[in-house]
Amino acid sequence: MPTIIVFCHLRWDFVFQRPQHLLTRLAKHYKIVMVEEPIHHDGVNFLKKTEVAPNVIVCQPYTNIPVWGFHDDQIPSLKPLLAGLVADGDDPIVWFYTPMALPLLQDLHPSLVVYDCMDELAAFKNSPKQLLQRETALLGIADIVFTGGPSLYEAKRERHANAHCFSSSVDAAHFRKSLDRAIAHESHANIPHPRLGFYGVIDERFDIDLLAALADARPDYHIVLVGPVVKIDPASLPQRHNIHYLGQQSYDALPAFLAAWDVCLLPFALNDSTKFISPTKVLEYMAAELPIVSTPITDVKVPYGHVVAIAHTHEEFINACDAAVAMMPEQKARMVDRMRTVVAGTSWDVTVERMRALIDAAPRVAKGTRPQVLPPTSPQQSARGAVIDSLNNQRALEPVKCVIVGAGPTGLSAAYHLGSDTLLLERNSTVGGWCRSIKDNGFTFDYAGHIMFSNDAYVLKLYDVLLGSNVHWQNREAWVYSKNVFTRYPFQGALYGLPPKVITECIVGAMEARFGDLKAVPGQPGPAVDDKCDIKGVDDCCADGTVDLANSSASAPAEPKNFEEFIYKVWGKGIARHFAIPYNKKIWTVPLSEMETSWLGGRVPLPDLEEIIEGALEPVGKPMGPNARFGYPLKGGFQALMNGFVPHIRGKIELNASVVEILPKEHLIALADGRRFRYDDLISTMPLPELIKMIGDAAPEEVRKAAAGLKHISIRNVNIGIDRPNATDKHWVYYPEDTIFHRIFVQGNASPECNAPGGFGFTCEISYSPWKPLPVDGDELIKRAIADCIKVGMIKPDDNILAANLTDMPYAYVVYDHQRARNVATVKSWLEQYDITLAGRYSEWEYYNSDHAFLAGKKAAEKIRAADDARSMMKS
Repeated sequence: MPTIIVFCHLRWDFVFQRPQHLLTRLAKHYKIVMVEEPIHHDGVNFLKKTEVAPNVIVCQPYTNIPVWGFHDDQIPSLKPLLAGLVADGDDPIVWFYTPMALPLLQDLHPSLVVYDCMDELAAFKNSPKQLLQRETALLGIADIVFTGGPSLYEAKRERHANAHCFSSSVDAAHFRKSLDRAIAHESHANIPHPRLGFYGVIDERFDIDLLAALADARPDYHIVLVGPVVKIDPASLPQRHNIHYLGQQSYDALPAFLAAWDVCLLPFALNDSTKFISPTKVLEYMAAELPIVSTPITDVKVPYGHVVAIAHTHEEFINACDAAVAMMPEQKARMVDRMRTVVAGTSWDVTVERMRALIDAAPRVAKGTRPQVLPPTSPQQSARGAVIDSLNNQRALEPVKCVIVGAGPTGLSAAYHLGSDTLLLERNSTVGGWCRSIKDNGFTFDYAGHIMFSNDAYVLKLYDVLLGSNVHWQNREAWVYSKNVFTRYPFQGALYGLPPKVITECIVGAMEARFGDLKAVPGQPGPAVDDKCDIKGVDDCCADGTVDLANSSASAPAEPKNFEEFIYKVWGKGIARHFAIPYNKKIWTVPLSEMETSWLGGRVPLPDLEEIIEGALEPVGKPMGPNARFGYPLKGGFQALMNGFVPHIRGKIELNASVVEILPKEHLIALADGRRFRYDDLISTMPLPELIKMIGDAAPEEVRKAAAGLKHISIRNVNIGIDRPNATDKHWVYYPEDTIFHRIFVQGNASPECNAPGGFGFTCEISYSPWKPLPVDGDELIKRAIADCIKVGMIKPDDNILAANLTDMPYAYVVYDHQRARNVATVKSWLEQYDITLAGRYSEWEYYNSDHAFLAGKKAAEKIRAADDARSMMKS
């Protein structure tokens, strides 16, 4: 029987949760050896072994090292204690719940490494400073990554090619015991109804203020809290006559507590430590068929918002508790039906079998061929903080004038314009960032649709330098598919062919947006119009439909308060209803009222009524605008444009180079492979929230909060190649209605060289976010995209699928919410004092397309050269 050695930060006898559920079931197929964190004592080091369940051995190391956890100082003592865990000739599976134990991996000679990421441990209170660095290294070594919920999955999936989401499940039979309310726990004998209960760890994730507010607002409600208090002062918990702290209880006893309650609570605070949590107890509460009230934790709200009452404020939470207590029988019956459906769809047994299938299918790594693990720092260094001291170790430092993080279009441009004394770091195996391309069965696909167009003469010359003759220029064929017909892009200027009622609504709405209600009393003045207002033009990012919607020559008197209001003021109710609102909701995923409008030019343009009416009466000819004619590499996909930079870059390019930590004050940067660099200047093109994560606690709290407050949407691409050439003459199509994708980019028409012989390729772009997660993923997402392509006529039912794959862009579009400008300014102003320059879409948190990215890199290079010249003058 194979062995699984598990390193866990949780004690087996602490709270029975995910590790215990999984490992006891895996023990039917593997010998489980779980290693807990060391326990301090003053004697000789030893290892205590206890069989806690059939085929499950828990090992507790006792050491005389006075530090907690898998601390670097513990590693030399732990290695000899664990040496006997692996028999000669045995190549075990090593399973991590905490990356901090990674230095213990090397001596175990694993055939397979599994990382079951059940929490974002780095966000927890008192987490080790080097945890993020250790996790990055583990992600580089692990063969399989499991995550404990969809939020964690979205955070990790781009960082590992074999990541899988396994949300916490439920032992339904165990918790259905609570349906016999007669087994109510004896501790409740003197606690009146209604009883509102919570069980679990009470720590920094628990909303203490909410608990007090509920107890004070409803003195007749009795709140029962079951679980240990850790990492917070018990004295900080509110003390009220109607709050009952019953302490930690056994897993076996939990159904009896549920049997005693009327309502179940999930009163989690909204902070960094709860951003990625996926509470196991929500399904256990459902198995007990009790009403549930929760704060808006993403992994509760998104999958279970139709069953669980979600409350955003204290007042909403109290009101939701009132509704739960007063729930009528027919309401409860409907709730129970929904709960039973959810619970029936999951179980720990099914989860384990799916994990086993992935483990069995994973290729094993031969002994001695796995990459070396970065060793921990010495005890002397770790006394002040392992990561900081290892970075400050002068013998390990390599000096460089300028480090550029990220070899996307901005980073490549910066390196191209800077010169020789630069180091360009890219975590992927090729340059290009989200402008990379992939090949599949003779097809070339990009990471979403990209094209070449620009009004900047310098960029146009740069295209020639990078591609030479390897370019294909053509007229744009952009279309909208709605009401079962194709109309030219932009929608409002090409209404011809739509149902007459739709055309009427669009024209009338556009007129009313300009002149007021057409049914108003004659003689009443309409809105004033200033035809002399200066309108700032808007460039279209990745051809997503904003440029022709926003560029005009007149403006309304009052600026809109948000994007939704902008849409109605610009185009009126008809165009808003039939295209602008549904399409933008689909792509942005957030309420449009939460977005501001600076990215559209700052003024409210009015529609050109003549163009709208003409476009409704007859077909529109070839379009005009900044991307009416565009270029695309003839061969090699958009990757070819990125590759064109490489021969011209005089500095050094490092691929597969993952940055794990940055110390701004010390001008130091560390990579996952252990290398460290001291720089004069740093250009960051990585997403701004990720940059601040790399800096960690060295950034002030207000900076960390500002970065965490930045919103973005992600794109999952379904790339499809069929066996029918010339499937369409279009370059891209917008879909505002009920397809899973919002746009199809037709790779096969961007360049015929992107197609396999006799085939035709295109990309379905699907936006998602914490506010609108993907309804399905993996093979099911591909099947759904193919089905929708058949529905809209892009694929015929008898077409053979020659290629079908997924690519993911976790950071795709930045969201211009009302807090964006303030948050970006807070982060940027702090970074600038440490010679860190932000450049590009994701670092500047701006709405850039690729030509803007080229210019952003050039501008960053010029800034660095100017700073370098200033330093030289000061020295002289």
